[in-house]
Amino acid sequence: MNFDWTDMAGALHKAAMPFAALLASSLLTLTPSNAGSVSRIDANDSQITVSFDGLVEGASTFSLIGPDRIAVDIKGGKAGRGGHATGMIKSVRQGQYDPNTARIVFDLDRPAVITDGSFSADGKSLKLSLQSVGGHVLKKGRRSFLPPAQFRAEPPKKSYSVKVPLGKPQDKVALPKISGPKDKSRPLVVIDAGHGGHDPGSVSPHGGKYEKNVVLAIAKAVRDQLIASGRIRVAMTRETDKYLVLEERYGIARRLDADLFISIHADAAGNQSASGATVYTLSEVASDREAAKLAARENRSNIINGVNLGGSNQDVSSILIDLTQRETMNVSADFAKLLIREGQRMIKFRANPHRFASLVVLKAPDTPSVLFETGYLTNKEDVELLSSRSGQSKVAIGIANAIEAHFARKLAQR
Repeated sequence: MNFDWTDMAGALHKAAMPFAALLASSLLTLTPSNAGSVSRIDANDSQITVSFDGLVEGASTFSLIGPDRIAVDIKGGKAGRGGHATGMIKSVRQGQYDPNTARIVFDLDRPAVITDGSFSADGKSLKLSLQSVGGHVLKKGRRSFLPPAQFRAEPPKKSYSVKVPLGKPQDKVALPKISGPKDKSRPLVVIDAGHGGHDPGSVSPHGGKYEKNVVLAIAKAVRDQLIASGRIRVAMTRETDKYLVLEERYGIARRLDADLFISIHADAAGNQSASGATVYTLSEVASDREAAKLAARENRSNIINGVNLGGSNQDVSSILIDLTQRETMNVSADFAKLLIREGQRMIKFRANPHRFASLVVLKAPDTPSVLFETGYLTNKEDVELLSSRSGQSKVAIGIANAIEAHFARKLAQR
């Protein structure tokens, strides 16, 4: 398929934002864990049922007063959204208490406690017995529940822990070369190979493969595949074993006026049976917070998506940034669907492969961005695929096909 892709009504001017100081720590800072997500919640006057799309480590419950609530902590879990509730339960809320614990809060119209509970035989659901206690909460401490041993997720293992004071990210980090056609009207994709330098990322127990090396090889294969097509310009945040602060990675994409940013990673999990690829895009909640921070940080002097914020008051600037980022999130989500569609012809994906996270590398407000977890280095089959030339080629073809389809769709929409 041959096509010419040009900018619409002039090039977008995206100014590089100033960056805050960052402290890098531990293997799990960037990579989302393989925690089982809360997929469904049903609750009534006598029973609460929580279902998961994967294995979790366990759960605990406790009661709260002023107002009356029941809290359920899911160890090794990822929060979902909402839930169905009737009777004395007025509403259900979910959130990520810490990186390895999802917290579910049930708002009550009267005091109640959890009297008993158990996991299903396959560990994929938790049933809790609920009892009203009249005018006050009985003194019951935290109650804990464990799935059957054979269906219990293992706690995440850190193979190392490193803390390095990195100082302020450099907004003048050297820009990489752009490969591909010389025609500047052609779309530009920035490919980010995760980790690097002192940060190896995930370390495979199968042969000691380092994530930083595996994903760099995949990123180069994607670049070569796109260059061979002759239709897309490509830049890489790193082509060697070099470390970049997270903001510098998407900062490069913004400074180059990139049309798409893809950060490539390989996941890790305590459960070595976990396998398959996952695509992450920015969560809506994270977008709202980031828009507010960006408005204050830019001090209304930046240019976002071609709109000069210098003459706008703070409220108008926040709205403009928010609208820009919401549109960017929509484009990112559309590309994530294409990546799954094209990639699944070549590689295996997880169940519910499109997920949302508040990841720093996805927070450019005006550059569509995805983080692609190509598989699990803790899974033997995934390691064999991702560390082989043939497997890297398969992944690269899937990513490149999705990129080609993305810009062909953009052209058709014009």
